[in-house]
Parts: sequence; C-alpha cells; structure tokens
Amino acid sequence: MASDVTIAKAGQAAPPGAFRAFWAAFSENRGAVIGLAVVCAVVLIAIFAPLLAPYDPVEQFKGSTRLPPFWAEGSDPRYILGTDAVGRDMLSRLMYGARISLFIGLSVMIVSMVVGVAMGLAAAWFGGLIDVVIIRVMDLIMAIPSLVLAILIIAIIGPSLTNTIIAVTIVYLPRYVRLVRASALAELSKDYVTAAKVAGVGPFRLMTVTVLPNCLAPLIVQGALGVSDAILEAAGLGFLGLGAQPPTPEWGAMLADTRDLMLSHPWVMALPGLCILLTVMAINLMGDGLRDALDPRLRKS
Repeated sequence: MASDVTIAKAGQAAPPGAFRAFWAAFSENRGAVIGLAVVCAVVLIAIFAPLLAPYDPVEQFKGSTRLPPFWAEGSDPRYILGTDAVGRDMLSRLMYGARISLFIGLSVMIVSMVVGVAMGLAAAWFGGLIDVVIIRVMDLIMAIPSLVLAILIIAIIGPSLTNTIIAVTIVYLPRYVRLVRASALAELSKDYVTAAKVAGVGPFRLMTVTVLPNCLAPLIVQGALGVSDAILEAAGLGFLGLGAQPPTPEWGAMLADTRDLMLSHPWVMALPGLCILLTVMAINLMGDGLRDALDPRLRKS
C-alpha cells in the first residue's frame, strides 16, 4: 500500500513555483507579452544609448539641417532618421530621449510609491484626525486637473527636469495614498492581523512586514501604469516649455522644438511622438497583464 502511494506521488507533477505560476498567467495575455518585449527593448536602448547612438545628441552638423529619414528622397546615409532644424541627429536624440523619459517615469513612480505607502499606512493605522487630514489633502489635489496642477507647481518652482519630477510626483501621489489606505484598512480587519497584535507585534513591524506585503499586488499594477502616466505628463509639460529645457533630448521637448516644422517636415515631429505612443502603449499593455496575473479572480481557469 505504501509503495502504491509512493508511486502515485512520484507520478504527479510537482506544483509550479510562484514565479512559474505568475508567468503562466501573464503569458496568456499576448498583448502583455508584446508590451513587455517593447518595454525591455526601450530600457536596453536607454541604458546603452552612449554605445548605440551614432552621434552626441546635442551635436549640430552645419549644412545637414532638416534632412529626411532614410526612406525619403534626399536622405543622407549618415543620419538614418534624418536631422532636426539645427542639424542634430534624430536617431541619437531619440535614443537619449528614452533615457530622460524613462528616468522621469521611474523617478515619479518610486517617489510617489514610497511617500504614498508611508502616508497610506499612517492614515489606515492612526485613523481619526490624521486620516481625515491626509485624505482631504489628497482629495484637494485630485480635484484639480493634473496638467493644470503640474503647470501651477512648475510656475511656482520654475521649469527644469528636477522640478518636473517634483510636480508630476505631487500630481500622482493621491492614487498611491488612497490605494494603500484602502488595501491596509481591508487587511487590518482580518484574523492574521489580530493574531499578530495578540502576539505582541509592534505597530511599525505590523504595518510594514505583516500588512504591506498583502497590499503589494494592486500597488505593483498601479506603479507600472503610473510610469506611463508620468511619461505622458512630463511630455505634456515639455511640449509647453515647462519641463526639461533645451537642448535636453526629452521627447516632449523635442515635440515643442519641432512644432513649426509639422507641415513642411512632418517626420521631425512624428518620430518623438511615435516613441511616446509606443512606450506608453507598451507599458499599459504590460500593466494589464500584471493586473490579470496578480489577481486570481481575473485568471483564466
């Protein structure tokens, strides 16, 4: 009898690990896989831009202004995607622009998540006046359109790359605070939290070690989608001249620099716009896949 049980156990496939189960659920969404591949490609281009870019992104080539890309008549093989109005290589600027845009998106996401987690956990744990003050401030921020609020903040502290990150972080902070607070309040009512309190676990350890890990699934999805939102917001500020300042090769600022050429040389404006579109779409597709993979209710049976 014992040998039969042993044989039966040996014939059973071992249960998949957590990562394998996650990847199996994630890979069911083909759009998410494509989005992940595009995001990885953009990240690699951003990291290795100094090695991949044929020229310095701010170097100007006299006599080579407004050259079309390789598929158009009159192109120069030295500049695959052409040059802008002052003779800078478009391919090099787009590659370095990926660095700037991803840096802004990741910086905003990380800072917003860290501050949002701290404020959300504090609001959930202390409650009372602290909870009311935090939530009312977040409601006030959310009551103002995001771009308008970002413009207002930039108008006060001045336009620069650092100030763009600060402004966009403030704009998107409420979504993290409210998400963490709601998740933490739901977890605090569960039995395992009560057991931890009875066992003498301190408040800080209880919230950070016991409660926070169970709030990470929606937070990870929000963080992934927050990167794309931050890139769009920063591009909007850059287009208005309130974000990264020239000659920084930020995609939004590149759009602003070339808007006068929209009709006569459309590729100069279309290329950075296309980069923004593809990157944001890829991150959103990846975020949808993360949501489906991390939420058991959305997994296919």
